[in-house]
Amino acid sequence: MKEKKFEINRILKETRKDYVQHVLLEQDCCNDPFDQFELWFKEAVEKDSMYANAMTVSTVDENGMPDSRIVLLRNLSYGGFTFYTNYESSKGNQIKNNSKASILFFWKELERQVRMQGEIRFLPIGESELYFRSRPFESKVGAWASQQSSRIENRAALDERYEETLLKYKDKKVPRPNHWGGYVLVPVSFEFWQGRASRLHDRIKYSLQENNKTEHWKMVRLMP
Repeated sequence: MKEKKFEINRILKETRKDYVQHVLLEQDCCNDPFDQFELWFKEAVEKDSMYANAMTVSTVDENGMPDSRIVLLRNLSYGGFTFYTNYESSKGNQIKNNSKASILFFWKELERQVRMQGEIRFLPIGESELYFRSRPFESKVGAWASQQSSRIENRAALDERYEETLLKYKDKKVPRPNHWGGYVLVPVSFEFWQGRASRLHDRIKYSLQENNKTEHWKMVRLMP
């Protein structure tokens, strides 16, 4: 098959940047990776208060194919990183079949990445109820109108479903759908990546260790 030529390849070849803003040394790292994440997250919020909590969640489908999407971090609780979605969506079904997953934060303004690997669990229903009540009316209605990840004829059909659902719940309390709620990824590893000059980046990894039924985090440096 003849290879197609793309104009953006020239742009990609010419796009280069050296990372010189920060360093990450072991002596400056917190012993607990959650504390280190909180420290970096606060700095990320100062740079970008709107999207600092955007994270890539990667799961695996029934054929072993990785699948990734951006969701929003909503809390650090229940031992991990929480987010909300439709339980019957593609990601929900993938989590049901394989609860192991990873999440990734990228903060370009700080030239930093943080990624975690672990297991995804359900948040308690009460927690999902509380969060659903805090959502805007339109977002609550949207959770009922959209059968997330299922096929639909066109945009007009989706808009029609939404308008019908708006009318249904007009001047009423919108209940949380049983198919909508929260998850928490409980990490067993963290990696903090700080961009450095000449591609000699800093990479500090924390791995959860268990000794005599007690847990602690082991920190190592990885080659860039």
